[in-house]
Amino acid sequence: MAAHPDLIAQNANFAKKIHELAPNVHSAVGYAASNVHFLLGTAGIIVIDTTETTLAAENILADFRSVSALPITTIIYTHSHRDHISGATVFAEGRDIEIIAADNFTSDLVRVDTSRPAPNAALMARTKRQFGISLPPDERVSLGVGPGDRPIRGMGAGYLEPTLRIAKTTQITREGFDLELAKAPGETPDHLVVWWEHKRVLFSGDNFYHAFPNLYAIRGTPYRDFDSWADTMDQLLAFDAEILAPGHTNPIVGADLIRRALTDYRDAIRHVVTETVKGMNAGLDPVTIAASLQLPQRLSEKPYLQEFYGQIGYAARAYFAGTLGWFDGNPTSLGQLPPATEAAKFIALAGGADRMLDAADRACEHGEPQWALELADRLIAANAEPMAARQIKAKALRYLADHTVNAPTRNYYLLSARELEALE
Repeated sequence: MAAHPDLIAQNANFAKKIHELAPNVHSAVGYAASNVHFLLGTAGIIVIDTTETTLAAENILADFRSVSALPITTIIYTHSHRDHISGATVFAEGRDIEIIAADNFTSDLVRVDTSRPAPNAALMARTKRQFGISLPPDERVSLGVGPGDRPIRGMGAGYLEPTLRIAKTTQITREGFDLELAKAPGETPDHLVVWWEHKRVLFSGDNFYHAFPNLYAIRGTPYRDFDSWADTMDQLLAFDAEILAPGHTNPIVGADLIRRALTDYRDAIRHVVTETVKGMNAGLDPVTIAASLQLPQRLSEKPYLQEFYGQIGYAARAYFAGTLGWFDGNPTSLGQLPPATEAAKFIALAGGADRMLDAADRACEHGEPQWALELADRLIAANAEPMAARQIKAKALRYLADHTVNAPTRNYYLLSARELEALE
């Protein structure tokens, strides 16, 4: 399966390795979507984040046991996303241990309120597509911030509830480590970062990783506060870390490199906000704003701001919706026709389903895959030549997948194509 060469190169960064960041501090990278960090004390071990599956956690712990056989006594969750909390039972090894999180630790993936209506089926279907779950390894080449091929047995199965919740910046001492736990909202509102001042090591969770930030996840998420995330970059800069251990991708060593990366990350987020607001105030709709928004050259060239995970256009549309809501400002949109009704009228205007099908096929052949998708969608919505339209749509999706550097988008396209092909 073809894939964008830059995305393949990004995935090559995820070789399995337990990095020694400082004396008695290690990070396991490349075993799964997210990293696990170990602080090795004299009598026990602190673990920061527990990865996405019990099998991944077992693999990491087995390899780490060549470093130390001491028991794990404390787990710290940086935030509540499933890929950071799902291996806790493995690291606890059957013991009752301390588990620390923020006081507002919660998410759409844990403690879901089943007494109220919720789009759980929609969320899980979209999550499956974003992460390429069930794609064969040759198609799921990368997660953008984690390896494409990783163990998925026990996904979400090893979560343990926090036993201590932190409401404000707190100093703790565990296993000889004097740590600062600071609330630092970013990708989620419930983020904690962990600071070990003695060796100037900062564990940033998902507030930074080696890709453009995922300001909007296409699996579907509540609004992620762009301004808070940018402000948190200033908070992280104030630590003046010499070692940065993120929740995904490889660590960064060197105060100057870390300062530059965090500054650029902050500036990229603020640029999206500034330019989106300019478009909003000019009366532009979110699609038009997203289509033209780019980072300035000084940022777009940075390796840690490539769109392997987050995507700039998606971010602009999320900011628009998060601040102005779904209405794009065009009064036509207030009474928009349902897709099936609109499709039937467009097909008639085009001269019939056969002519629109031919146009969709030509668009696909002539390198206009997005136009092919939009034509095919109208045929499918109107149930006019649906099988042929699905074939064209699947072909266009695969073309787009091969040409994007954004791993979630690629996965979503490919799994959607497979779903369409299964209907034939």
